[in-house]
Amino acid sequence: MLESEFPNSTISEATSLRSLTRTRRFQALITSWAQKAQKLQKEAHVFYFAFKHPRTPWYAKLIAACAAFYLLSPIQIIPSFVPVIGFMDDLVVLVVGFKLIRKTISPDVLKECRERAEAAEAKRKANDSSLTELVVSITVAILWLITGIAGSLLIASYLRRR
Repeated sequence: MLESEFPNSTISEATSLRSLTRTRRFQALITSWAQKAQKLQKEAHVFYFAFKHPRTPWYAKLIAACAAFYLLSPIQIIPSFVPVIGFMDDLVVLVVGFKLIRKTISPDVLKECRERAEAAEAKRKANDSSLTELVVSITVAILWLITGIAGSLLIASYLRRR
């Protein structure tokens, strides 16, 4: 069938439906990647505590140090400024490092470190909220003072003119 056989509204509805479907897929993909990145960040925090834990074996610490050194090193197999591929090698090193560390550290140490990481995250969120409350309170107080001073100046200028 030709496009001329369909009314324009049908074609525009089909086009908008395809566009909406693509947009939803893209949003779902972004949400999925954001969740994966958040999970990776939590695991990194757990491994930070595991690195500092006294019962972590020296070879697990060596694996973590090597992975961190590679990620922070200016000399890499594929430079980071190469689009997409430059960060893929960093991601591979990170994932392989996490898997090796997870296998070399005992489960009870990892459990303890996860609990410490969750407690640190809760403490950080509590500090962030108290900092936010402080900033909001100071901002409201400053705006209140500015409004009061401006109102007083307006009243004073009005009374002088009389």
